[in-house]
Amino acid sequence: MRLNQNTVLLGKKVALVPYTSEHVPRYHEWMKSEELRHLTASELLTLEQEYEMQCSWCEDEDKCTFIVLDAEKWQAQPRPPEESCMVGDVNLFLTDLEDPTLGEIEVMIAEPSCRGQGLGTEASLLMMSYDSGGVTKLGLTKFEAKIGQENEPSIRMFQKLHFKQVAVSNVFQEVTLRLAVTEAERQWLLEQTSHVEEKPYRVELAEPVAATLCEQTWSHPLPRPDSCMGESCTVSSGCSRPS
Repeated sequence: MRLNQNTVLLGKKVALVPYTSEHVPRYHEWMKSEELRHLTASELLTLEQEYEMQCSWCEDEDKCTFIVLDAEKWQAQPRPPEESCMVGDVNLFLTDLEDPTLGEIEVMIAEPSCRGQGLGTEASLLMMSYDSGGVTKLGLTKFEAKIGQENEPSIRMFQKLHFKQVAVSNVFQEVTLRLAVTEAERQWLLEQTSHVEEKPYRVELAEPVAATLCEQTWSHPLPRPDSCMGESCTVSSGCSRPS
């Protein structure tokens, strides 16, 4: 989504940055995991296909994607390569044509050593309260999470974020949880994220944005193509990488 292509959300534990070509090699390594592919309903892609997917997500107006970084590591001096700070991703899908006020959220903490530390919780809160990608500019009034029935840590995490179970699918073996953003919930989200700092991702792109991130950051050696996680488990939603 172009809306967040030059946005950083810096919290206490995580920093959310746009998904660029710089992040693709590490992301591709994550998705070689059969467990992650199963829990994200993903197919195994080649590295070149992964770059194509990243560029597509950068342009799609129905997907808001951030890479989740370890905030402490990312802010170290001298600053390490971003790829070495990656721990997962968080996404918001705006795909319900009948209800444009509904956004489906999913979060993945892919690094096993980073689970169970509250990173998925903070990443979800940052996404939901993000003015450009959350409840304000996009006009969202409801968030939904679809989680595998066996993924109890993710279910508990979203319940702690005030989500309520609204449906169970035995066919897809998943539960659907939903949060209605009432004024009280909106204030709660703002309170939970009052520490968050929003700033430009690339200072040189701050004004004006002359090109998309896939154009600005395409630096990998391949030819350029033409074209829900809980705190101790793996993913919070089964739709991380739509084909």
